[in-house]
Amino acid sequence: MGEGREDFNRTVLMLSDLALYSHTPGADMVFVEVVGESLAASLPPGVLPHGPADGPDYPGQGW
Repeated sequence: MGEGREDFNRTVLMLSDLALYSHTPGADMVFVEVVGESLAASLPPGVLPHGPADGPDYPGQGW
């Protein structure tokens, strides 16, 4: 598995964990929003349905 794919998978796992955390009592929603937006911005364009049409170059683009 290439490094780009590993980074992508790790980011998706962190977003999943963050989503679960956001539903726990007392979750810091400011943290969730800031970290969630940062993680989402690191994904290749078009991965998330509601995101910017363009984004940063991602090492694994062109899989």
